[in-house]
Amino acid sequence: PELGLQPDLECRDIWANLGVPAARILPCGMRDNFWEMGDVGPCGPCTEIHYDHVGRRDANRLVNTDSPEVVELWNLVFMQYNREADGSLRTLPRHVVDTGMGLERLVAVLQGKLSNYDTDVFKPILQAINKGTKVRPYSGLVGQADAGGVDEAYRIIADHVRTLTVAISDGVMPGQQWRELVLRTILRRAVRYAHERLGAPEGLVASLVPVVVDNQGEAFPELLSSQEKVMDTINEDEALFLSNLRKGRKLMAKTIKKLDNSALFPAEVGWFLHNSLGIPTDMVESMVHDRRHRMDMEHYSRIERDALQKKAQGLQVSQNPTLDSHSLQQLQALGVPPTDDLLKYSYRLTDSGKYEFPSPEGCILSLYRQGKLVDRVAAGEDCCVILDRTCFYPEAGGQESDQGSMCRNGAVAFTTDNVQLCGGYILHQGQAQTSLSVDDTVQLNIDQERRLGCMQRHTATHLLNHALRDVLGEECEQRGSHVGPNRLRFDFSVKNLPSPEELRRVEETVQSIVDRAQQVYTQDVPLVQAKGVAGIRTMDEEYPDPVRVVSVGTPVQELVNNPSSGAACTTSVELCCGTHVHNTASIEAFVINYERRNEIGSRRIIAVTGEEAVEARKTAGEVEERAWHLEQLVLNGETSSVQEMETVHRDVGKLIRRVDTANIPLWNRLVLQDSLDQLQSRAKRVVTKLQ
Repeated sequence: PELGLQPDLECRDIWANLGVPAARILPCGMRDNFWEMGDVGPCGPCTEIHYDHVGRRDANRLVNTDSPEVVELWNLVFMQYNREADGSLRTLPRHVVDTGMGLERLVAVLQGKLSNYDTDVFKPILQAINKGTKVRPYSGLVGQADAGGVDEAYRIIADHVRTLTVAISDGVMPGQQWRELVLRTILRRAVRYAHERLGAPEGLVASLVPVVVDNQGEAFPELLSSQEKVMDTINEDEALFLSNLRKGRKLMAKTIKKLDNSALFPAEVGWFLHNSLGIPTDMVESMVHDRRHRMDMEHYSRIERDALQKKAQGLQVSQNPTLDSHSLQQLQALGVPPTDDLLKYSYRLTDSGKYEFPSPEGCILSLYRQGKLVDRVAAGEDCCVILDRTCFYPEAGGQESDQGSMCRNGAVAFTTDNVQLCGGYILHQGQAQTSLSVDDTVQLNIDQERRLGCMQRHTATHLLNHALRDVLGEECEQRGSHVGPNRLRFDFSVKNLPSPEELRRVEETVQSIVDRAQQVYTQDVPLVQAKGVAGIRTMDEEYPDPVRVVSVGTPVQELVNNPSSGAACTTSVELCCGTHVHNTASIEAFVINYERRNEIGSRRIIAVTGEEAVEARKTAGEVEERAWHLEQLVLNGETSSVQEMETVHRDVGKLIRRVDTANIPLWNRLVLQDSLDQLQSRAKRVVTKLQ
């Protein structure tokens, strides 16, 4: 009542008109019949279908009581409102129905089972768990009747392996944040219950994947092609988790050995076990309890809270601008056309090798401030500007947005540091330097140095993708990328750690394309035709139609005219909306300076281009020359004095420390670290012999 909501009599009448007896249409309050996705966001009243497994009785009192006999099968949410930050409800401009049905529960009804785990959805998995362990068969026990929690472990493992199989096949990998962290938690929970409750051997969880694929592969064909990847991922993370568990147990034993019998287990050590080794908090508690101690959970909670606050502060960035649904509908109702942003591609490479970018005029069609469309903003106010046309690139395709200014009468009227696309409108977020009004005409000026930096690194990212596949094999798949004005980041899937030699070959492959000064072609192509080109690089995401094709060295039209020629397999050809250099020579130089594991089954490369890459190669040459000079001194060391060789030994140590931090190609660093470690040992032996 406090929100002004009336009973959903329309829904009641629809059920009645469909022939449902009035006694089976139950009114419920907001707790049971109002669905919300969170504290803010779309929401609305819902109606549910419940099923009584027993039947032929009045089961009204059992609805929404968590009774195993009366279960919810279907939920229909009428998305009518948006929950605002202040708790109020605002009517959505467009109403939709969000429907969800429990497949497993429906199967239980069809097969006459009270529990989902007694259906043929789960039976094959439960039987495989029993076969892979030495425990009794699954018997469906719960609570105190389930001695040792054996049946609970059966259910958890069976449920979790289904989730893991589908999620990993769909591209989600265990990781350290967001959904990846949720998946890692699920994986490790399954592993933990398999080992602790069932005494299962290592690899049990992964061994269940073929059972899930056999059970669901017909409905989800992608599971068949991903089976090996899913099993490898689970096995790799299980091995890491068990290794960390062994380290954790050793640390715990050492810590407890130093404690009095009455002392609390240190919360700092408990947090390290959880945060650094990835051991779940409840498992840390259990391990401490098994050793007849208690952990200071109050202190632990404070540590966790402080860590989360620090993490949140570290993640704080300027929020991307977006239009709420009401403002978007208002713009459309006013007839404001979507922003024409084709000018973002209107730049040219001059004969001198420099790029010229346009500075067109644009008309302000609307201003957006503090969640509302306004006609005017004053100097100093933050807002978003919507123009009829723009040359600013909005963040997309992994490429950061343009920054720059808008001028009027020769003076800066607006500075923008973030550009985003929302519902067809380009939002230029920034601060007004003078008053601005709708219908004002402004001249647009992008930060040209920033744009050129993004262009160089975006094209270099495409070349890196091509080179990785060329060197590491076709199974090397792009997992994501980020392109900024100073560096590029590239995530890719690969089974094995790339060797220094492979990293060198990848880097040299990219550099050779840069040195050949190949032209970069772009063209909009119908999506079906573009995807029909053999060898074209795509990601598992939706693309516009037509789609922009970026090809290095080969005209796009040639690829479209002869899609099966295989020409796209020998160069970089991708679907991409980003901005690129017109010739690879504009990249100047390319250096990989960082590579590590990003998450299970995925690795990350960070690379630089241009002057920074040139400087990195120059530094590497200087370091290699110094290393060679020290090596000659060591080889001739037996004719030197002890003092001279001790100085050489110290100089090798200094060079090792320089190599560890210098901006040089990664493959150079890895090779030098190995050779200098050996050189230091040889120098030490010479010193000892002279002494």
